[in-house]
Formats: sequence, structure tokens, C-alpha cells
Amino acid sequence: MSIDLDWIVAGLAKPGKTKGGLAAALGRSASAVTAMLAGQRQLKAREIPVIAAYLEVDPPGAQGDLIKVPSQSLVPVRVQGAVEAGSWREVDAFDDVQDEMTYDTRDLEFPHARLMANDIAGDSMNDLKPRPILPGDRVISVVFEDLRGRVPLRDGMVLIIEQRTAGGDMRERSIKQLELFEDHYEFHPRSTNAKHKPIVVDRDFTADDGRTVEVIGLVRKVMNTIPIS
Repeated sequence: MSIDLDWIVAGLAKPGKTKGGLAAALGRSASAVTAMLAGQRQLKAREIPVIAAYLEVDPPGAQGDLIKVPSQSLVPVRVQGAVEAGSWREVDAFDDVQDEMTYDTRDLEFPHARLMANDIAGDSMNDLKPRPILPGDRVISVVFEDLRGRVPLRDGMVLIIEQRTAGGDMRERSIKQLELFEDHYEFHPRSTNAKHKPIVVDRDFTADDGRTVEVIGLVRKVMNTIPIS
């Protein structure tokens, strides 16, 4: 696909727009962006809406068509793969899926925070109230690190959490609802399946059995696509 890259160069000249920021939006290195602008790497079709969202422009498409992107409301969203209680995987298995990008509306309550997406596997939240989170759903979360401590953990929050064990080489990412206590946190499944158990940790997030637990996302939206047939 041959596309004039002048629109990207012009967008990067806008205040606050940088090659580094574009690289982060694409999930690539700054050198990859430089190579693309120099014509040494081909621009991929799936990268166009992500670039347009970051630059807040409507880009020209192939054959002179116009790819319409609501530039004021869409932001890049990194797809972080599936989350499933009890599914432990090696660290590399998570890293392999982090290059997939999509885009969604900016979270108006946290407009400066990055967004992440996860697909739901398993039934650990199929009894959440008032709306269950079911296998096949996709959740959009605010990256918790970007809140920089300005938003404290609150009772009832639905969160993407990561457990690590075996020296950090094995990880489990799952979705849970938080219950706060004076001296500890409890991350609860909301399921009709009794096999799912809460994760209980001290306030320092270090469990006694060698695991570590980290909140990586604050869930803000649940979506599902209805098949045509």
C-alpha cells in the first residue's frame, strides 16, 4: 500500500506530538518510526488509525480515499491478550501479544491515562452485579500506573491484576472485584463456579507464599460483538 507520509510529518510538527509518543502509541521503538518516515519500513494499514488517533488528524488512505477517524475522541489502546483466573503462563507468552493495537474513545474521567484492552476467558466474573463479565467479552481499562496514586483503591472496583511466582517467570492475569479491609485487600471472583477463590494479600501487596500481586488496570468498559449468524 502506497500512502503519502506528509500527513504524519505535519502531525508530528504539532505541539506535544513527538516521534517518541508516536512510537509508544504504536508499541514500537522510536527507530522504527524514523525508519517508516524515511521510507525504510512500509506503513501498515492497521497502523493508520492508531497514528491518526495520536496525531488527532484524518489521514489520507490508499487510492485517494479518506479514512475517517473521529480525531478528538479516539486514542490508541494496546491489546494485552486474554485474562483468565488460574491460567499461569510464562512471561514471554504475554510479551508476544503486546504489539496488537486498536483504538477507542478517550476516558473522559481519566483523559491523560493510557488505555488497555483484555479479552475475557473463563467464568470467574459471570455473576458480577449489576452486569456479568462473560467469556468472549472485551474489557477496556485505564492503565493503573498512569493514575500515579491520584486515584486510591476503592471498595467495589473491578480490576485487572497480575500475580507472579517462580521468581517472576510465571504470571497469571485475571479480573477481580476489590474488597477493602483495614489490614489487607481481597480480590474476589464473582462467579457461579465455586472453584474460583479470592486472592488475599497484605496492604504491601506481597503474599506470604512467595507470590506478588500488582494492579495493572482499572476496568472501565465491557464490550461484546454480536455475531451476524
